Amino acid sequence: MTRENGPATTATNTAILNNRPAGDRSCDYLLRTWRELDLPEGWRAEIDEERIVLVPPFQAHHHAIVGRVQRRLYEVLPEELEIYQTLGVHVAPLDKLYVPDLVVMPSELIDTVDPESSDPMDVSEALLIVEITSKGNARDDRTKKYRAYARAGVPLYLLIDRFDTRGAMATLFTEPNEDGTYKRSDAVPFGKPLTLPEPFGTTLLTADFPV
Repeated sequence: MTRENGPATTATNTAILNNRPAGDRSCDYLLRTWRELDLPEGWRAEIDEERIVLVPPFQAHHHAIVGRVQRRLYEVLPEELEIYQTLGVHVAPLDKLYVPDLVVMPSELIDTVDPESSDPMDVSEALLIVEITSKGNARDDRTKKYRAYARAGVPLYLLIDRFDTRGAMATLFTEPNEDGTYKRSDAVPFGKPLTLPEPFGTTLLTADFPV
């Protein structure tokens, strides 16, 4: 999902770090800065490798896939769970902050947060994270985010990759390891069904996904 930094973004990140108070850890300073950002509509900001990375609005097909996955999940979602878009999640072991396309976690965790808070949620509380690749940055979803979610113990990571060299693919990674890998993966090309285990117990119909 995350776009590669261009010169303007890199310069902004350098200025942010140079302006931090002496003795302030860069990750803490970046998190405070992230909370205070006023982004244009549709943009997101993530923290990766001690930089704030700006993520531009997505294309129409990206939104279409998000909508179809979300609709399918709502058909089977247990009452105590909720699906969130644009929810910041903190990967504490790696000092990273991502904004996945979809996050499923217990709604009680969100409901009990201070309503004025803009803090990210702990990614380890997520039951499922969904990322849909964009053309310029699919590698981040396949590598950096894969490792981060596995390291944090996210039990289910669904990667929908329209730009896989094998053709458009949907892959469900399960059984995370502390070394930043998943023990199991189930990959299907668009057009084949993909089974999601409990607590969802449903099948994604990837034939409905636009490429």
